[in-house]
Amino acid sequence: MYIEAHKAIADLKPENILVGFEDTSVIEDFVRAQAENPMPGKSRDGRTIYQSHNQFGPLRSFYILPKIADFGLAQRGDDPQPKIHPIQPDHYRAPEVILGTGWTYSADIWNLGVMIWNLVENKDLFRQIHSNHDEYSAQAHLAEMIALLGPPPKELIRRETEGRKWKWRPAIENAAGKLCERASEFYGGPFFDAEGEFMYKELIPSDVNLADSITSLEGEDKRLFLEFVSKMLQWLPEDRKTARELLQDTWLRRDPSSKD
Repeated sequence: MYIEAHKAIADLKPENILVGFEDTSVIEDFVRAQAENPMPGKSRDGRTIYQSHNQFGPLRSFYILPKIADFGLAQRGDDPQPKIHPIQPDHYRAPEVILGTGWTYSADIWNLGVMIWNLVENKDLFRQIHSNHDEYSAQAHLAEMIALLGPPPKELIRRETEGRKWKWRPAIENAAGKLCERASEFYGGPFFDAEGEFMYKELIPSDVNLADSITSLEGEDKRLFLEFVSKMLQWLPEDRKTARELLQDTWLRRDPSSKD
Protein backbone atom coordinates (compact mmCIF):
# COMPACT_ATOMS: atom_id res chain seq x y z
CA MET A 1 0.00 0.00 0.00
CA TYR A 2 2.67 2.49 1.00
CA ILE A 3 5.04 2.11 -1.93
CA GLU A 4 3.12 0.49 -4.79
CA ALA A 5 -0.23 2.29 -4.33
CA HIS A 6 1.09 5.48 -2.67
CA LYS A 7 -1.68 5.26 -0.09
CA ALA A 8 -1.92 5.97 3.62
CA ILE A 9 -4.68 3.83 5.13
CA ALA A 10 -5.47 6.43 7.84
CA ASP A 11 -8.03 4.22 9.62
CA LEU A 12 -6.32 1.14 11.04
CA LYS A 13 -8.32 -0.36 13.90
CA PRO A 14 -9.22 -3.87 15.07
CA GLU A 15 -12.62 -3.73 13.35
CA ASN A 16 -10.84 -3.38 10.01
CA ILE A 17 -8.52 -6.35 10.52
CA LEU A 18 -9.26 -9.96 9.59
CA VAL A 19 -7.36 -12.59 11.56
CA GLY A 20 -7.54 -16.32 10.89
CA PHE A 21 -7.36 -18.94 13.62
CA GLU A 22 -3.78 -19.32 14.74
CA ASP A 23 -4.10 -23.03 15.48
CA THR A 24 -6.56 -25.80 14.58
CA SER A 25 -6.90 -26.64 18.27
CA VAL A 26 -8.93 -23.43 18.72
CA ILE A 27 -11.71 -24.78 16.49
CA GLU A 28 -11.44 -28.29 17.88
CA ASP A 29 -11.88 -27.07 21.45
CA PHE A 30 -14.75 -24.82 20.42
CA VAL A 31 -16.62 -27.69 18.74
CA ARG A 32 -16.14 -29.90 21.80
CA ALA A 33 -17.44 -27.14 24.06
CA GLN A 34 -20.64 -26.88 22.02
CA ALA A 35 -21.69 -30.34 23.22
CA GLU A 36 -21.77 -29.09 26.81
CA ASN A 37 -22.72 -25.46 26.28
CA PRO A 38 -24.29 -24.83 22.84
CA MET A 39 -24.43 -21.32 21.47
CA PRO A 40 -27.82 -19.60 21.62
CA GLY A 41 -29.77 -19.86 18.37
CA LYS A 42 -33.21 -19.70 16.85
CA SER A 43 -34.91 -21.69 14.12
CA ARG A 44 -36.71 -20.05 11.24
CA ASP A 45 -37.98 -21.54 7.99
CA GLY A 46 -36.24 -24.80 8.74
CA ARG A 47 -32.86 -23.18 9.39
CA THR A 48 -31.09 -22.58 12.67
CA ILE A 49 -29.39 -19.22 13.12
CA TYR A 50 -26.77 -19.06 15.84
CA GLN A 51 -25.59 -16.06 17.78
CA SER A 52 -22.32 -14.61 16.51
CA HIS A 53 -19.29 -15.78 18.47
CA ASN A 54 -15.97 -13.95 18.29
CA GLN A 55 -14.28 -14.67 21.61
CA PHE A 56 -12.01 -17.70 21.47
CA GLY A 57 -9.72 -16.89 24.38
CA PRO A 58 -6.13 -15.60 24.38
CA LEU A 59 -3.89 -16.25 21.41
CA ARG A 60 -2.21 -19.65 21.50
CA SER A 61 0.37 -18.65 18.94
CA PHE A 62 1.53 -15.39 17.35
CA TYR A 63 2.17 -17.11 14.04
CA ILE A 64 -0.76 -15.43 12.30
CA LEU A 65 -1.17 -13.20 9.26
CA PRO A 66 -3.64 -10.34 9.83
CA LYS A 67 -5.22 -8.79 6.74
CA ILE A 68 -6.51 -5.25 6.31
CA ALA A 69 -10.15 -5.37 5.23
CA ASP A 70 -11.23 -1.74 4.81
CA PHE A 71 -9.54 0.88 2.65
CA GLY A 72 -12.48 3.28 2.52
CA LEU A 73 -10.59 6.18 4.13
CA ALA A 74 -7.22 5.56 2.46
CA GLN A 75 -5.59 8.66 1.03
CA ARG A 76 -2.63 9.47 -1.16
CA GLY A 77 0.45 9.95 0.94
CA ASP A 78 2.85 11.36 -1.64
CA ASP A 79 1.42 14.87 -2.07
CA PRO A 80 4.09 17.58 -2.08
CA GLN A 81 2.22 19.59 0.56
CA PRO A 82 2.01 18.19 4.11
CA LYS A 83 -1.37 16.82 5.14
CA ILE A 84 -2.67 18.29 8.38
CA HIS A 85 -6.40 17.47 8.47
CA PRO A 86 -7.68 15.04 11.16
CA ILE A 87 -7.45 11.29 10.58
CA GLN A 88 -7.36 8.02 12.55
CA PRO A 89 -9.51 6.60 15.37
CA ASP A 90 -8.93 8.21 18.77
CA HIS A 91 -6.88 5.44 20.41
CA TYR A 92 -4.56 5.07 17.42
CA ARG A 93 -3.98 8.71 16.49
CA ALA A 94 -0.36 9.61 15.80
CA PRO A 95 1.24 12.58 17.61
CA GLU A 96 1.87 14.49 14.36
CA VAL A 97 -1.87 14.34 13.60
CA ILE A 98 -2.80 15.76 17.01
CA LEU A 99 -0.08 18.42 16.84
CA GLY A 100 -0.79 19.39 13.23
CA THR A 101 2.82 19.03 12.11
CA GLY A 102 2.00 17.20 8.89
CA TRP A 103 1.43 13.48 8.36
CA THR A 104 2.09 10.90 5.68
CA TYR A 105 2.58 7.08 5.45
CA SER A 106 4.41 6.97 8.77
CA ALA A 107 1.19 7.82 10.62
CA ASP A 108 0.00 4.32 9.66
CA ILE A 109 3.15 2.85 11.19
CA TRP A 110 2.36 4.51 14.51
CA ASN A 111 -1.23 3.34 14.17
CA LEU A 112 -0.05 -0.25 13.66
CA GLY A 113 2.35 -0.09 16.60
CA VAL A 114 -0.49 0.93 18.92
CA MET A 115 -2.99 -1.57 17.52
CA ILE A 116 -0.62 -4.49 18.12
CA TRP A 117 -1.62 -4.30 21.81
CA ASN A 118 -5.19 -5.15 20.81
CA LEU A 119 -4.00 -8.21 18.90
CA VAL A 120 -1.44 -9.44 21.43
CA GLU A 121 -2.93 -8.32 24.76
CA ASN A 122 -6.59 -7.82 23.82
CA LYS A 123 -6.53 -4.33 25.31
CA ASP A 124 -5.76 -0.76 24.31
CA LEU A 125 -2.24 0.55 24.80
CA PHE A 126 -3.52 4.05 25.61
CA ARG A 127 -6.21 3.61 28.25
CA GLN A 128 -6.51 7.09 29.77
CA ILE A 129 -7.35 9.25 26.75
CA HIS A 130 -10.82 10.35 27.80
CA SER A 131 -11.99 13.17 30.04
CA ASN A 132 -14.22 12.75 33.05
CA HIS A 133 -17.14 13.20 30.64
CA ASP A 134 -15.94 10.24 28.54
CA GLU A 135 -14.94 12.52 25.67
CA TYR A 136 -11.69 12.17 23.75
CA SER A 137 -8.97 14.36 25.26
CA ALA A 138 -5.89 15.08 23.16
CA GLN A 139 -4.25 16.52 26.29
CA ALA A 140 -4.70 13.22 28.16
CA HIS A 141 -3.60 11.25 25.10
CA LEU A 142 -0.35 13.20 24.78
CA ALA A 143 0.17 12.90 28.54
CA GLU A 144 -0.02 9.10 28.32
CA MET A 145 2.35 9.11 25.33
CA ILE A 146 4.83 11.02 27.48
CA ALA A 147 4.40 8.54 30.34
CA LEU A 148 5.07 5.55 28.06
CA LEU A 149 7.67 6.98 25.65
CA GLY A 150 9.27 9.89 27.47
CA PRO A 151 8.99 13.57 26.49
CA PRO A 152 8.79 14.51 22.80
CA PRO A 153 11.94 15.82 21.11
CA LYS A 154 12.38 19.57 20.80
CA GLU A 155 12.17 19.29 17.02
CA LEU A 156 8.60 18.02 17.20
CA ILE A 157 7.64 20.84 19.58
CA ARG A 158 9.21 23.35 17.16
CA ARG A 159 7.13 21.89 14.34
CA GLU A 160 4.00 22.10 16.49
CA THR A 161 4.62 25.80 17.09
CA GLU A 162 5.16 26.37 13.38
CA GLY A 163 2.11 24.29 12.50
CA ARG A 164 -0.22 26.58 14.43
CA LYS A 165 -0.05 28.91 11.41
CA TRP A 166 -1.28 26.27 8.96
CA LYS A 167 -4.91 26.05 7.96
CA TRP A 168 -6.96 23.43 6.19
CA ARG A 169 -9.88 24.07 3.88
CA PRO A 170 -12.80 23.71 4.29
CA ALA A 171 -13.26 24.10 8.05
CA ILE A 172 -14.07 20.86 9.90
CA GLU A 173 -16.41 20.53 12.87
CA ASN A 174 -14.80 19.03 15.97
CA ALA A 175 -16.47 16.92 18.67
CA ALA A 176 -17.66 20.06 20.46
CA GLY A 177 -19.43 21.31 17.33
CA LYS A 178 -16.91 24.08 16.63
CA LEU A 179 -15.79 24.73 13.06
CA CYS A 180 -11.98 24.52 13.01
CA GLU A 181 -9.30 25.34 10.48
CA ARG A 182 -6.27 24.28 12.51
CA ALA A 183 -5.24 21.17 14.39
CA SER A 184 -4.68 23.18 17.57
CA GLU A 185 -8.31 24.34 17.43
CA PHE A 186 -9.67 20.92 16.49
CA TYR A 187 -7.89 19.01 19.29
CA GLY A 188 -7.88 21.69 21.99
CA GLY A 189 -4.32 22.95 21.76
CA PRO A 190 -1.83 24.45 22.15
CA PHE A 191 -0.17 21.75 24.22
CA PHE A 192 3.30 23.24 24.83
CA ASP A 193 4.24 26.64 26.20
CA ALA A 194 6.82 29.08 24.86
CA GLU A 195 9.61 27.17 26.63
CA GLY A 196 8.51 23.89 25.07
CA GLU A 197 7.08 22.50 28.32
CA PHE A 198 3.99 20.32 28.24
CA MET A 199 1.13 22.39 29.63
CA TYR A 200 -0.81 19.53 31.21
CA LYS A 201 1.77 17.75 33.34
CA GLU A 202 -0.84 16.94 35.97
CA LEU A 203 -2.40 14.52 33.45
CA ILE A 204 0.77 12.44 33.01
CA PRO A 205 0.14 9.08 34.71
CA SER A 206 2.91 7.83 36.97
CA ASP A 207 1.86 4.19 37.13
CA VAL A 208 2.36 3.05 33.52
CA ASN A 209 5.29 1.85 31.46
CA LEU A 210 5.60 0.03 28.17
CA ALA A 211 7.21 -3.16 29.49
CA ASP A 212 4.55 -3.75 32.16
CA SER A 213 1.78 -3.39 29.58
CA ILE A 214 2.88 -6.71 28.01
CA THR A 215 1.89 -9.72 30.10
CA SER A 216 1.45 -12.44 27.44
CA LEU A 217 5.16 -12.58 26.58
CA GLU A 218 8.24 -13.08 28.72
CA GLY A 219 11.99 -13.40 28.51
CA GLU A 220 13.69 -13.07 25.13
CA ASP A 221 10.37 -13.08 23.29
CA LYS A 222 9.19 -10.05 25.26
CA ARG A 223 12.48 -8.23 24.75
CA LEU A 224 12.35 -8.74 21.00
CA PHE A 225 8.72 -7.67 20.87
CA LEU A 226 9.43 -4.43 22.73
CA GLU A 227 12.32 -3.72 20.37
CA PHE A 228 10.00 -4.35 17.45
CA VAL A 229 7.24 -1.97 18.57
CA SER A 230 9.77 0.68 19.61
CA LYS A 231 10.65 1.00 15.91
CA MET A 232 7.07 2.12 15.27
CA LEU A 233 6.27 4.14 18.40
CA GLN A 234 8.60 7.04 17.73
CA TRP A 235 7.61 10.66 18.26
CA LEU A 236 9.19 11.85 15.02
CA PRO A 237 7.63 10.27 11.92
CA GLU A 238 10.99 10.01 10.14
CA ASP A 239 12.40 7.95 13.03
CA ARG A 240 9.88 5.15 12.47
CA LYS A 241 10.82 2.17 10.36
CA THR A 242 8.99 1.65 7.09
CA ALA A 243 6.66 -1.30 6.53
CA ARG A 244 9.28 -2.96 4.36
CA GLU A 245 11.96 -2.54 7.02
CA LEU A 246 9.66 -3.90 9.72
CA LEU A 247 9.11 -7.08 7.72
CA GLN A 248 12.78 -7.90 8.27
CA ASP A 249 12.58 -7.50 12.04
CA THR A 250 13.90 -10.33 14.20
CA TRP A 251 10.64 -10.69 16.15
CA LEU A 252 8.68 -11.37 12.95
CA ARG A 253 11.28 -13.60 11.33
CA ARG A 254 12.24 -15.84 14.21
CA ASP A 255 11.50 -19.58 14.12
CA PRO A 256 7.69 -20.11 14.16
CA SER A 257 8.11 -22.90 16.70
CA SER A 258 9.29 -20.31 19.22
CA LYS A 259 6.13 -18.21 18.91
CA ASP A 260 3.96 -20.34 21.13
